Amino acid sequence: ALDFSSHKSQAAEFDKAAEEDKKLKAQLREKEMLDMYSYFKQTKVGAVNTECTGKLDFKGKTKWDAWNKLKGMSKEDPVKVYIANVKELKDKYGTA
Repeated sequence: ALDFSSHKSQAAEFDKAAEEDKKLKAQLREKEMLDMYSYFKQTKVGAVNTECTGKLDFKGKTKWDAWNKLKGMSKEDPVKVYIANVKELKDKYGTA
């Protein structure tokens, strides 16, 4: 997880992006939602710290897999990607 104490401006930008993410006008495509979820979790929690859900929980397993793909990423990269993704989605869909 990102140490926000040493990255205050980036943390503020991330928090702003997280709020803007909630206000997107359109329903995101599944891949867009998974990307947003995985980069958000990687920023807030760090590498996956839970067991994979059962195979019958398709949605949970899909989310876990998306997050797990980011394992080994630096602490700063998921923040930058998340912020860039929100900007791109705002341009694409607009906000409420």
